[in-house]
Amino acid sequence: MVYAGVGKSDWEINLGLEKGIACFNVESIAELEVIEELAVAAGKTANVAFRINPNIGAHTHANITTGLAENKFGIAMQDMEKVIERADAMKNINVVGLHFHIGSQILDMGDFEALCNRINELQAKLENQNIHVQSINVGGGLGVSYDSPDRQPIPDFKDYFRTYTTHLRLREGQQLHFELGRSIVAQCGSLISRVLYVKQGTHKQFAILDAGMTDLIRPALYQALHKIQNLTSEEPAETYDVVGPICESSDVFAKAIDLNKCHRGDLIAIRSAGAYGEIMASSYNCRKLPKGYITEDL
Repeated sequence: MVYAGVGKSDWEINLGLEKGIACFNVESIAELEVIEELAVAAGKTANVAFRINPNIGAHTHANITTGLAENKFGIAMQDMEKVIERADAMKNINVVGLHFHIGSQILDMGDFEALCNRINELQAKLENQNIHVQSINVGGGLGVSYDSPDRQPIPDFKDYFRTYTTHLRLREGQQLHFELGRSIVAQCGSLISRVLYVKQGTHKQFAILDAGMTDLIRPALYQALHKIQNLTSEEPAETYDVVGPICESSDVFAKAIDLNKCHRGDLIAIRSAGAYGEIMASSYNCRKLPKGYITEDL
């Protein structure tokens, strides 16, 4: 188990030390000092990897890029050697690796190739100082097909792993770690909702659902696209804005999309909701949290 995150609380760090987790991914000198202080107090040695900000722009939504110098994540490249030297002087800290993450929902393999090239540069720089690490964590980021989940239910893992095999120069015995969250689970879940009302507006008609941004916040948060299907109707398609019941103008799942003619009570499927869906739900507007159902029969 690895603990990553830019703001680790003391109790979380202590829990990780108590359970002997594999590694803390450290994002600042201030965090390193706190981990060392708590490790000393607990009589433990903390394994750490340093998250390095590679200053690489990923071809994805601005809100889910994480590898630019302007982002809050990671340690600046120019500070990498200084931080490792600082850690080496701490008796209760054991440096085991480097961690990177450039963003999420990335479909351009060129972004991952750029990351490989940057890691190669940084490793060579460290080796010039006789610094060697056991592991490289390249993060995740591989995207999925939100517009065609049936045609492409599984991401292009072959091309993804081939990119790293071709371009990343690992050292002998060095471990390579991936964080494949969304790419594995996104297509495994759908948000199922009912139409409460079909409302004819001045210029458009709305399909108002009983699900809203409290159940699936991605469209409201960064205008994310999800394929939407009317599971009940086989009537000719009409154009709708698909919206939720929350008192926010951003509570919109999609605008001007074609659905089979909607009626009150129709079942609507919002696809590819297995990642960043239920886990990000809230009770805002006095809403109940959505219920999840799991089956292996599909």
